[in-house]
Amino acid sequence: MLSFSTKRRALIGLAAATALAPVLSACGKKEVAFLGSDITGTKLGRDLAMQDGSGAVRTLDDYKGKVCVVFFGYTQCPDVCPTSMAELAQVMELLGKDAGDVQVLMVSVDPDRDTPEILSAYTQAFHPSFVGLTGTPEQVATTAKSFKAYYAKAAGPTPDQYTMDHASSFYLIDKQGEARVLVSGKASAQDIASDIRQLL
Repeated sequence: MLSFSTKRRALIGLAAATALAPVLSACGKKEVAFLGSDITGTKLGRDLAMQDGSGAVRTLDDYKGKVCVVFFGYTQCPDVCPTSMAELAQVMELLGKDAGDVQVLMVSVDPDRDTPEILSAYTQAFHPSFVGLTGTPEQVATTAKSFKAYYAKAAGPTPDQYTMDHASSFYLIDKQGEARVLVSGKASAQDIASDIRQLL
């Protein structure tokens, strides 16, 4: 009777340990609840290859170890881009000391006018750590396709006075270089900062 009781207790203990294993292993994982759209596993942005202000070609691998915020725009944008960049500067303020672990990347959709020097001066006017990325029309097309980001040239009154239609969303890339969150361009600075904190 004693041996049966001991064996029974051992089996019950084993069953309990087996049942608890997933729960205990999950305790070590950080639960995330994004305010933006979860795009984990989409592999968006893998083909980003654009020039920074120094002319060096950058990919997402260059920014591993930081959470990246990728935004598509152009320097002569009359409204959406300056508003978005100012909002991202506010996000950096909200993040405080954690801002050092975040990299904002503005990808130009207007390579004919946005040289590396012009784009670098534009982005850094909003925040000294912001990086502008531009390149050839082919590089822009490949990068935008990689993010499934829309852009198109819209004719103006003269050939030089055209505008660029483009998406206004923010892509959040985690420290491993994986796309994780798509944030609406209408999101508040507080909401953007909240989602970034989930990835820090």
